Amino acid sequence: METTSRAVAQTPAAEGGQQVPSARRTVDGYLRAPFPWYGLDEAFTGPRWLMQVGTTADGAVEHGSIGHGDEPTVRNEHAAGGDQDSKEKFAVVVTVAANPSRRTADGTGLLEATSVSSAAWLAGVGLLSFTWPGHMDHTLRDDWLEQQTETAWVLADDLEGDDWSTLSLPVDGVPTAFHYRESEFGWVLAGSTSSGVHVGAYGRGMSAYGLGFAVVKDIAAYA
Repeated sequence: METTSRAVAQTPAAEGGQQVPSARRTVDGYLRAPFPWYGLDEAFTGPRWLMQVGTTADGAVEHGSIGHGDEPTVRNEHAAGGDQDSKEKFAVVVTVAANPSRRTADGTGLLEATSVSSAAWLAGVGLLSFTWPGHMDHTLRDDWLEQQTETAWVLADDLEGDDWSTLSLPVDGVPTAFHYRESEFGWVLAGSTSSGVHVGAYGRGMSAYGLGFAVVKDIAAYA
């Protein structure tokens, strides 16, 4: 999937793992999207918050993320299993426009088609962005993240592989099959909807088995 960056659609973490409030984009990018946004359905009554949108090279909005629950910090081995880890319960829903291979706006190149694998990759890298082995030096984290990102891409490109199982969850009230996997960092899932978008999700501390997804009726209410 060709976007302005292969970075996951969410806010960066500050030194020490805290989110950078000024980095969060406004609702404007979400409002420019020509497709519907998905979040958890009405069964979830906790906090909801915008993250970021991802755009193609010509500025078209192609994907974005909405958070639910506790705004996560970077998890490391010192926090794992402790009070910090037990308090952070979140799920992030990634919406990806279902697009075929198409030409760029200036006609000089092609944009890759988006697919369920695109949603799975964005969700996988999103989870990684909140993970950091505590024994690792800051200077080595970029190398670690690059390696793990490549692994996430390989996994997303093989959704029928042994690393994935199938999980049925409601989308707009209709049971829908998702590809699902767990790791020491949390869980990731991805599937398609009947609304012309693919949905990915990742989370920690909140079970994926009881989740449901629905179109966001008023994205501006999340701002």
